[in-house]
Amino acid sequence: MNSIKHIKKALEELDLEVQNILQNQAMPLNEKDNFMLPLLQQKRVLNQTLEDLEYLRDNPPTPNQPCGISKYRED
Repeated sequence: MNSIKHIKKALEELDLEVQNILQNQAMPLNEKDNFMLPLLQQKRVLNQTLEDLEYLRDNPPTPNQPCGISKYRED
């Protein structure tokens, strides 16, 4: 699935961006928090999407049946 590759790439880029913010000594902590919060929220959504896609890849739904992700998710 190409979408899995794209999501993994986006996660890697987010990790790099978060690391760059953390390593910036000139930036005050509250400013770092303001920059990182949306990035970490985006990462959470991408991680959940990746888990869902990998589950569907490994457990494809049968025709005319629901995919069953709601049973798979813990939250």
